[in-house]
Amino acid sequence: MTDPATAPGSAQQKIDTSVPHSARIWNYWLGGKDNYPVDEEAGDAYTAVFPGIVTIARSSRAFLRRNISYLAGEQGIRQFLDIGTGLPTADNTHQVAQRIAPESRIVYVDNDPMVLAHARALLYSTPEGATAYVDANVLEPERILKAAGDTLDFSRPTALILSNILGHIADYDKARSVVDRLMAALPSGSFLSINDGSRGIDPVFERAQDGYNSSGAVPYNLRTVEEITSFFDGLELVEPGVVSVQQWRPDEDAPEPQVIAEHGGLARKP
Repeated sequence: MTDPATAPGSAQQKIDTSVPHSARIWNYWLGGKDNYPVDEEAGDAYTAVFPGIVTIARSSRAFLRRNISYLAGEQGIRQFLDIGTGLPTADNTHQVAQRIAPESRIVYVDNDPMVLAHARALLYSTPEGATAYVDANVLEPERILKAAGDTLDFSRPTALILSNILGHIADYDKARSVVDRLMAALPSGSFLSINDGSRGIDPVFERAQDGYNSSGAVPYNLRTVEEITSFFDGLELVEPGVVSVQQWRPDEDAPEPQVIAEHGGLARKP
């Protein structure tokens, strides 16, 4: 999860360690170390109101891992465009994909200066495959596609990954437009993976997020399950459709999936 609020080229900006940042807070909840005391304080304040956010963060990451495993293992996808990358942690997209198919090619996109500072961790690749990092804003899909085209062949099926990024686009129609413009550039047989925080499931989560949004931090907007589902209009949803992320094709040895306020799905472009 990262913020699309700054202008393109934001990687040239100095990393501000005096205010909390959502990507670093998310990293903290995932158990990562790429954060500062201000982020830990904000993360702890949030969990004091809603401890379940840690479960949401880690379930979101597990959902992404299962998506990538399905795409690379069962669908033969070898190209991935991951927008809103966030800070590197365990089981990044290229690690999951290249374990299954070493020839996989991955482009990460983010516009956070700290993510850029850690981009080298995202750029390790198998000799057969490739990884690249693009410093760009999710609100500029054409710019993203042009830069990603240096690594990916958009005449071949590609998986577009939008994990906890669309909530940073306040206007729903604008978020829909971003998704539609990105998918329009991808050929038949491509896939769209989306997961985001959902409204209408857990009122405690909603109060915690509304409080965070009013704190002066860059807001993250929860959306209804119906709104998240609508991002997939015109595409063929993979079973079981748009569901709470723990319920999407859970691992055989996983605990009983719970309904949490994070929904997502995967769909194929016909």
